[in-house]
Amino acid sequence: MIDYELVISNREQPLIYNSQLMTTSNSSCRIISKEELMKVLQCLYLFSFFFLTVSLCLFGQENDTVISEKREKNFRFSGQLSGWAHYTPDIEMDFRVGGRYIPQLNYKIPFKKQKERMIDFEASSHFYKDMAAYFFDSFVFDGKIKPHRIWARYSTQRMELRLGLQKINFGSANMFRPLMWFDRIDPRDPLQLTDGVYGLLFRYYFQNNTNVWLWGLYGNHNTKGYEILTTGKKYPEGGARAQFAIPRGEIAGTYHFRMANTTLLKDFGMSVDYGAIGENNIGFDMKLDVIIGLWLEASWTTFNRNIDLYTNQEMMTLGMDYTFGTGNGLNLVFEQMLYSNDKRAFAFSNTLTFSGLSLSYPVGMFDNISSMIYFDWINTNVYSFLSWQKEYKAVTFYVMGYWNPEQYALPGQNIGSNRFAGRGLQFMAVWNH
Repeated sequence: MIDYELVISNREQPLIYNSQLMTTSNSSCRIISKEELMKVLQCLYLFSFFFLTVSLCLFGQENDTVISEKREKNFRFSGQLSGWAHYTPDIEMDFRVGGRYIPQLNYKIPFKKQKERMIDFEASSHFYKDMAAYFFDSFVFDGKIKPHRIWARYSTQRMELRLGLQKINFGSANMFRPLMWFDRIDPRDPLQLTDGVYGLLFRYYFQNNTNVWLWGLYGNHNTKGYEILTTGKKYPEGGARAQFAIPRGEIAGTYHFRMANTTLLKDFGMSVDYGAIGENNIGFDMKLDVIIGLWLEASWTTFNRNIDLYTNQEMMTLGMDYTFGTGNGLNLVFEQMLYSNDKRAFAFSNTLTFSGLSLSYPVGMFDNISSMIYFDWINTNVYSFLSWQKEYKAVTFYVMGYWNPEQYALPGQNIGSNRFAGRGLQFMAVWNH
């Protein structure tokens, strides 16, 4: 991933907006270095070379007519372009505008004699640009260029084997997700964007609707989900999930193991350093479809060594949803979450309790109004979010308003800067092609 930043300011010490570069500078302007520029060019070169190589391998031995027909049928280029304007009066850099483009290439190779078998590829990148402004004083530009998804997959009617940079998620909860182990999707984000993980995923689906997942991850050095410590650079990760059909629903158990790097404990005021220690993640979830939808999702994370209050982490969410027959159909989702991190397992002496309510109502064929309200019972804080969505053929518009605490206490959403902190109003336009 390439990060860059440009600061233009009238101040002697301009504010630096990018949370990854929390410093000040005496210079009025910082531009991309030659080394950073070369990394960007190398990334673009490798991206182009990859698809050129794949194309040559796939099409090199076929005539022009067959190539043209297969390209049209099996090759697909798509993308998502979004832009936004964001006003946040509780932050000094109170006005932001930005844009994001995610181009995506897909190619599939079906088997001629066995049509249920297929090999396919997906590659997409993430181009992001943002400007934060304190009018008549400072302007700060920052951006990112990074791979979004790059994977190859072999699949049949009942089996899937996928290798590369991919999204892995599971579970039944919507707002408070104990099984958010490999992503950081914010339920209020209309684009539902998250970074992927590098790994190999195997899934098999039995005839009785039972399915089994196996995965191995490697090279994911940043924290994921609720992790507070990074993964050791030399260590792989691995896990499994089994999901079973039951009357009126499904039930599943999940396990994941990794080696965590304890050198970062000093950031939490702890002087211990065990090097790499084992971390065990155990999950359970169940979903029932009765008169209303019901689900239970829970996880327990425990380290093999004592790291004080971070040794054990428990999280449980109980949820329900129902669609009322009022008008076009009012959908209601409610979740109750209990979170705890303690030195001893299941001590529940250091807890957070949240209630969440989500409402969604389609005003017409192309309009939808939704709202989310969270209540923090320990700190007595309210998180509120309201969104209006207008859809056209390929373009969708969003108007979003929120009023939240400036300091987040939501587990998994208080890491780094949060664009929904404090009060704010955001307009977003999204074009899918």
